[in-house]
Formats: sequence, C-alpha cells, structure tokens
Amino acid sequence: MSGILSGKVALITGASSGIGAAAARVFAREGAAVVLAARRERELRDLVDELTAKGFEAAYSVTDVTRPEEVERAVSTAVGDYGRLDVAFNNAGLGAEQTPMHLMDDEVFDAIVEVNLRGVWLCMSRQIRQMLAGGGGAIVNTSSVGGLVATPVAAPYVIAKHAVVGATRAAAAEYAKQGIRVNAIAPGTTRSEMIEAWFALRPGMEELLHAVTPQGRTAEPEEVAEAAAWLASDRASFVTGVTLPVDGGYTLI
Repeated sequence: MSGILSGKVALITGASSGIGAAAARVFAREGAAVVLAARRERELRDLVDELTAKGFEAAYSVTDVTRPEEVERAVSTAVGDYGRLDVAFNNAGLGAEQTPMHLMDDEVFDAIVEVNLRGVWLCMSRQIRQMLAGGGGAIVNTSSVGGLVATPVAAPYVIAKHAVVGATRAAAAEYAKQGIRVNAIAPGTTRSEMIEAWFALRPGMEELLHAVTPQGRTAEPEEVAEAAAWLASDRASFVTGVTLPVDGGYTLI
C-alpha cells in the first residue's frame, strides 16, 4: 500500500478516541500497520475492526501508560505481530478542571503529571530500546499549545505539557546519531471528548478561543493527526527535536 508511512509499523497511544483514533485512521491510510493502545478495550476493538474491514493491518493492546508492564506489552505486541517498531505516536493524555493552583488537591497534580509526563517517559524509553535494536525509528509526542504558552487550563496540565517539550528535545539530542528522530506536536483547540467536556463546563469558551485564533475555528482531530503522520514519516527525515504547533495560528498572538 502506498503512502508516506508505507511499510512502517506504528504504535499509537491514546488511540481509543480523539486525536489518537484519528491518527489510527490516518496512519493506516498512509500505509502503516498500526498497533493501538489505550485503556478502553471496546473502543480499541471496534476501531481495529473498522480498520481491518477496510483492508488495513491493525491490532490493539489495552494499555494504561502509567503502568510500565502494560507499556512493555504494547511494544511487544507491535514486535510480536509485525516484527518491529518503526514509529510511535505518544498521544495519551489527561485533562483536569480549571481550578486555581492554591485550591487544587495534590492528587490532581499527581494524576495529570503521571499520565501526561511520566506516561510519555515510560513509552519513549521502551520504544527507544526497541528502535535501537531495529536500527532506528521516529517518535512523535503530543504536547499542546499549553506546552508553549500558559493557556487557561489547569496549571498541572501546562506544567506537564511544557515538560513533554523538554523530554522531546532531550531524547532527540541523545539519539539522533543512532537513527531515532523525536519530535512533538502542540495542538491548539481540537474537537475531542476531553475538549468537548471542557467546553460544556465553560459556556462561551470555544468562541473566546476562536476569537484569539487567526484561523478562527476548532480543528478536527484528523488535521492534527496529519501533522503527526508527516513528522513520523521519512519526508521529515532531517527534522528532529521540533515541537510543531498545529493550532490555527494561536501561538502567533
């Protein structure tokens, strides 16, 4: 099958909905065999059934990215089913209520950092081990515009997403000479379960964000997934350590 990811084996976390599910469809359409990882098995199974019914190669592994043994199993699924791991899209994430820092429970901070930062660490470390054994690969992490500027979301989310940018740069510098590229995307307002729930609690917030976004709209998940697919592909062969805003111009302002 032709496409910018033709012949690649890709692992996608947070793949049961939103940007992750969109990436599963985009990566498969672009020729990759995809292994989908998330906590919700029914959604994963349904998406794999959808993809395989279209003739794509797809499998899943139920995965909580905060559990090292489950991350190991997801990587092993890719290698066991398809022989190697070429691409990883670390997209699993967790949001939280927009509570002032001084009123926020410590447990909320712990939960957000555990998924959004430690989860990326656990995934990258396991993926890199496999990619080193396989001769190289490409990793794309999901940060956020909240990882580039302070946005009106929970402070732990901003902290964790800034740290994802740092983790991306650190890994890119460390493994470039060993054939592993590591980049990140920084999505702006994107239609997903998490964002829709956030908007429902904050009437008028979507319109406010549109007003400060040059393109003046909310992105579809597929638009973000397309950017991740390009970074993961050989067309971005001389790109590493970059955090690419996919934000309709939000961070221009």
